[in-house]
Amino acid sequence: MTKKKTGEDVEIPDRLYFKIGEVARIVQVKPHVLRYWESEFNVCPRKSKTNQRVYTRRDVETILDIKRLLYEEKFTIEGARRKLEEMESERDRQLGLPFNDSKYLSLLKTLKRELMSIRKLLH
Repeated sequence: MTKKKTGEDVEIPDRLYFKIGEVARIVQVKPHVLRYWESEFNVCPRKSKTNQRVYTRRDVETILDIKRLLYEEKFTIEGARRKLEEMESERDRQLGLPFNDSKYLSLLKTLKRELMSIRKLLH
């Protein structure tokens, strides 16, 4: 189990994917709050074959950050959104990934288009 610091230690089970009810229990918020945060923040769970939301471990960590910013640090939704973007940018810099540079973003978009066209050819 990994512990993610918030106001208290929160244990995230050592798994790759989580259903919405599991995430709600881990984060200690109602599922409708998670669905609302999806619409306000860059949290996009995948859909399973049974059309259920499936969150990644990274999604759960982001949701814990959102809860901390909103509930403990008293950010507004907009302020928390900006703070999360800053945190993500800082993580990229720490990893040495210059993705904020428009040249690299353009290259990534081009690469994505080319990969999508290859994918279409293969199907």
